[in-house]
Amino acid sequence: MMRSSQPLTGTNGRRCKEDEKLINATLRPGKRGYIIDTRSLNVAQQARAKGGGFEQEAHYPQWRRIHKCIERFNILQESLIKLVEACNDQSHNMDRWLSKLEASNWLTHIKEILTAACLAAQCIDREGASVLVHGTEGTDSTLQVTSLAQIILDPSCRTIRGFESLVVREWLQAGHPFQQRCAQSAYSNSKQKWEAPVFLLFLDCVWQILRQFPCSFEFNEQFLIMLFEHAYASQFGTFLGNNENERSKLKLSQKTMSLWSWVNRSEELSKFQNPLFEANSLVIWPSVAPQSLQLWEGVFLRWNRPSKFLDEAHEEMINIIKYN
Repeated sequence: MMRSSQPLTGTNGRRCKEDEKLINATLRPGKRGYIIDTRSLNVAQQARAKGGGFEQEAHYPQWRRIHKCIERFNILQESLIKLVEACNDQSHNMDRWLSKLEASNWLTHIKEILTAACLAAQCIDREGASVLVHGTEGTDSTLQVTSLAQIILDPSCRTIRGFESLVVREWLQAGHPFQQRCAQSAYSNSKQKWEAPVFLLFLDCVWQILRQFPCSFEFNEQFLIMLFEHAYASQFGTFLGNNENERSKLKLSQKTMSLWSWVNRSEELSKFQNPLFEANSLVIWPSVAPQSLQLWEGVFLRWNRPSKFLDEAHEEMINIIKYN
C-alpha cells in the first residue's frame, strides 16, 4: 500500500513516465493495482484547472481508479461545531437532539472513512493487489484511509507500541499539519481557515473498530482519548508543528519531552491497557452499517456522564481477570 498527493496532470494531461514506472514496479506478476482517490470525480476534475488532477487511464492501464469521496477539512470542521453544539444542548428534547446529531453528519463522515479503508484493505487481502491512496495534498483523508487499512490488516498495529509507531509513521512523518488542524477547537470564537478534526475523526474510527472487536486491541478507549487531548493541548512536543521539517528546525526533540516516553512508563501504561486483550492474528472487518456506528460518548458526552461508576466497573473487570 502506498500514499501520495494528487498527480499534477493539469488541463493538458501531463504525464510523468518516471511515476508510471515507479508505481508499476509494485505490481505483482499478473495482478492489477487500485488507485483509491479520496475525492469525488467532480472534485478531482475541477482540480485539473488548478494544475492537479488524477491519473489518466491510458497512461496507467494496469491500474483501476476508484473514487471514494471523503469531505474536505473545512466541511469536517463545520460538522464538528454542529456536533458539539448538539451535545451541549440542554433542552432535553429527544427529537431536537436526534435532529441535530443527524444534521452534523459526523457519523456519515465516519462511515465514509471506514468504507474507504475497508476497500483498500479488501483489495490487498482478497486480491493481493497493490493499492495507491491519494486525495489532494495527501496529508489528511489519505492518512485516515492508509492508517485504518493497516489496523484492519495488521495485528501489530492494534498493540500499544504498534499504534504509536503507526501514528508516528502515518501522521507525524507523513506531514499531517497538526498545528493548523488542531490550533483551536469547536469552542473557538474565531474560525480558522485550516482548522479541521481530521485526526479526531481517525481516532473516532479506531474507537468504532475497538468497540466492535473489544478483545483484539491491546489499548483501551482512554488511550485514544489521551491522544485526542494531546493533539489539541499538550505539555509534550510530539504534536507541535505541521511537519518533520518544522519540528527539526524548532529542535523539539532536544527542547521538549516526547509523549511516547511518558505513555510507555509502566505506571502510566497500565492505565491504557485493555484487560480483555487477546492477540488476534486475523484480519478484522468492521461493520460500516449505520446501525453499527455510534456516537463516541467518551469524547463528546464526557461531561454529561459520571465517570465514577465506569472507573469502578473497569477496576472490577481488571480484578476479575487478574484473580481468575
